[in-house]
Amino acid sequence: MRLSGKTSLITGGGTGIGEAIALEFARQGCRVGIAGRREEPLRAAAARHAEEPRISWCAADVADRGSCERLFAWAARELGPIHILINSAGVNIVKRTMAELSTEDWDLLMAVNVTGAFHCMRLALPQMRERRDGLIVNISSIAGKRASVLGGVAYSASKFAMTALGGTVALEEARHGIRVTTVFPGEVETPILERRPVPVTAEHRARILQPEDVAAAVLMIAELPPRAHVPELIIKPTSQDYA
Repeated sequence: MRLSGKTSLITGGGTGIGEAIALEFARQGCRVGIAGRREEPLRAAAARHAEEPRISWCAADVADRGSCERLFAWAARELGPIHILINSAGVNIVKRTMAELSTEDWDLLMAVNVTGAFHCMRLALPQMRERRDGLIVNISSIAGKRASVLGGVAYSASKFAMTALGGTVALEEARHGIRVTTVFPGEVETPILERRPVPVTAEHRARILQPEDVAAAVLMIAELPPRAHVPELIIKPTSQDYA
């Protein structure tokens, strides 16, 4: 129960990396709230961890400022003060090249992947400043470190923006005792693979990272004492190049 007494709000918590982090945090005694656009995955994720402390859920669209405000009002009632915010909500599209990319898809990726994280950070930071303590973990991508044809134009741009957002806020808020970490996973076996232009084989899925691998890395960050800050962390499949 290494996170006993802590509370965490996790966006994108109904599937993939967000769900894996939620389950790991709950196992370590953290009081967890998960959020996402669809109720069914949230309900199912919460049901997969029946023992206390239970996982609470709230449907919310991080791309919508009003929805985020309602989410944090819910969290204040249901969870209490948020010690750890995990921004794991993220989307990608099938038509990813500049030649194919629509303005609607560009707007969608920016709204969810960047503006969604901004909304949640803006709402979490005041209480963290007041306590002079808090941890924010933004789940980015290796596509947020270097341009990626695989991720696509809009996804790479959104993840680079998320990297800049987290890094700048980390510099600003360190004096308030607030730590911001950006995690850069390589390929992970999550539902986002269903949006690949070319279907991913079962063999490939087995070789890449699993959500619980990323969750283990995030847990390590969350367990560090307030004096220790990990600004960035890259985690990739052993078989994946990083150059």
